[in-house]
Amino acid sequence: MPPRDGLGYGLRHAGIPEVPGVLTADQILATGHSVAAMQQPTGAIGWPDGHADAWNHVECAMALSACGLAKPARRAYQWLASTQRADGSWPKKTSGQVITDAAAESNQVAYVAVGVWHELQVTGDEAFAAAMWPVVRKAIEFVLDLRTPRGEIIWERGADGKPAKYALLTGCSSIHQSLRCALAIAEKMGDQQPEWELAADQLAHVIASHPDAFADKSRFSMDWYYPVLGGAVRGAAATAMLAARWDEFVQPGAGVRCVSDQPWVTGAETCELVLALDAIGDRSAAVEQYAAVQHLRDGDGAYWTGWQFANQAHFPAERSSWTAAAMILAADALCGATGGSGLFRDAGAGSAVDTAADPAACDCAADQPTR
Repeated sequence: MPPRDGLGYGLRHAGIPEVPGVLTADQILATGHSVAAMQQPTGAIGWPDGHADAWNHVECAMALSACGLAKPARRAYQWLASTQRADGSWPKKTSGQVITDAAAESNQVAYVAVGVWHELQVTGDEAFAAAMWPVVRKAIEFVLDLRTPRGEIIWERGADGKPAKYALLTGCSSIHQSLRCALAIAEKMGDQQPEWELAADQLAHVIASHPDAFADKSRFSMDWYYPVLGGAVRGAAATAMLAARWDEFVQPGAGVRCVSDQPWVTGAETCELVLALDAIGDRSAAVEQYAAVQHLRDGDGAYWTGWQFANQAHFPAERSSWTAAAMILAADALCGATGGSGLFRDAGAGSAVDTAADPAACDCAADQPTR
């Protein structure tokens, strides 16, 4: 493979991801098969307790596709198409064919756009994208109906149809990426959506410049790196953002804490930080963190969710589909094995903010409730 950025990683776009010196392609494929083994007869890919949500399900579908496991990946997208509700949403929780939480989270609903764009990038199958376009369009319309005048997006619509009272930074950062992917699909379909572009631009601004727009979840590492991962913040502002709380969340040699106040690292959060670092060009740190969290790998290629390093025990004592999926997607970003490997780097195209604006210099916060 030709070198890339002096780290020895090549752009292959034709095989299974691998990270030289960390995981081989065969090991990554084994991880892909561990995700496929968790797929239910319905096509859903759920949590260890059996329930499924659209966000984690889509992440798993992307990982399957990155490993060349086309049939289970397409079954996953068929499940999404067949279970989407009339308003464009999916239930917060589904167990088998039973809805166990009928509320709908905006970031979960929006993420179908990321999955469909990724599948198109990996396979080049425009017929698939065309078939899923109505699903994506309805989902984005549902999400944007939860948008406030300032531009943040309320995190949930309850089972009673009422929106929640606040927005979440992690969720909105993920939605920013979803909007960018939805716009890319719209362009492919010749169905321009200028209002979506305005919504993405405004959302990026709010994420970068109006922390008061979101409920305080700052103890969670996701609130730290997701503005970068979702593409709303790039350049010098992204570098400064990740540096600011690095020591608070990164446990040397072990991975990334889920929350700042607990001695607990998790595989998914670590891999998402890897993707954020890769997105801003810090590949050395990305590879270092990817290697550090491989202690969660089990013998068959599946991954434990996390490690409580004070007690020296896996916590929770489960192996999760989304952790394995995050490992695959991070590996692909680092080695460029598939056409979807730039998914998170590309999230910053269009509306990413290089420097945080002065909130006092704009009027978009006017008449907004204090959170």
